[in-house]
Amino acid sequence: MKLRLGLPKGSLQEATFKLFKQAGYDISVRSRSYFPAVNDPELEIVLMRAQEIPRYVNEGVLDAGLSGLDWIMENEADVVEVADLMYAKNTHNPIRVVIAVANNSGIETVSDLNGKRIATELVRVTEKYLKESNVKALIEYSYGATEVKVPHLVDAIADITETGSSLKANNLKIIATILESTTKLHANRNSWNDPWKREKLQSMAVLLQGALRARNKVGMKMNVPGDRLDTILDVLPAMKQPTVSQLVHSDWVAVEVILEERQVRDLIPALKKAGAQDIIEYPLTKVIP
Repeated sequence: MKLRLGLPKGSLQEATFKLFKQAGYDISVRSRSYFPAVNDPELEIVLMRAQEIPRYVNEGVLDAGLSGLDWIMENEADVVEVADLMYAKNTHNPIRVVIAVANNSGIETVSDLNGKRIATELVRVTEKYLKESNVKALIEYSYGATEVKVPHLVDAIADITETGSSLKANNLKIIATILESTTKLHANRNSWNDPWKREKLQSMAVLLQGALRARNKVGMKMNVPGDRLDTILDVLPAMKQPTVSQLVHSDWVAVEVILEERQVRDLIPALKKAGAQDIIEYPLTKVIP
């Protein structure tokens, strides 16, 4: 049996492949191929635009896929959310769907968009938001280069932003956030009801989420004199409690902890000063609670 999985091609592809590799799935693809090879014979991967994946999952062409909540909503796809995967092209933060206008437009709030023209790829999502805001505007589909259409072609845009830097570079300001969106591993409902496919997807979700939890974290081991243990524990941050084990035929103990990588630079000198020795820092690939 095989699970047919849709993965995003384009801006999110590199980040997705990197995440899957960390989770244990080694994916390789030729430059113009849409059918990558993967080191799991039970997986069949198809690359396509993230915008299209929820529709094909909804229709059963794909068993499951990765795409943003924004595109699931835009396609009005009736799918099962298997896992929320907090990653994007450049950061590990949610992306935002925002309404932006020219800095000098005089438009300050959503209500100022009454009777205005708005360009977006997310037509349904934008229409729903404006309807809930009691705003009537002309919404047109944008085939790309959306940011450059303001103010010469349209009065505003509804667009996806990760950091906001591109909007600022085009002299645009955000006047409203329509929604925050993260990448979702989602499944076709019939595929989800298949026991084998459900178990396959649940296992994949555990590995992918474990890989995400491990990002920006490291493990640290050290040896500590028994009479300095309390001092060391006061210095150490930890996800839960450090693991402490007695060294054989010794009054020393081994201490192991998982922590944020950004803490290490200041922590190691403090641990050394507090009496720790043989300090080892090592990378993590997965953290499974």
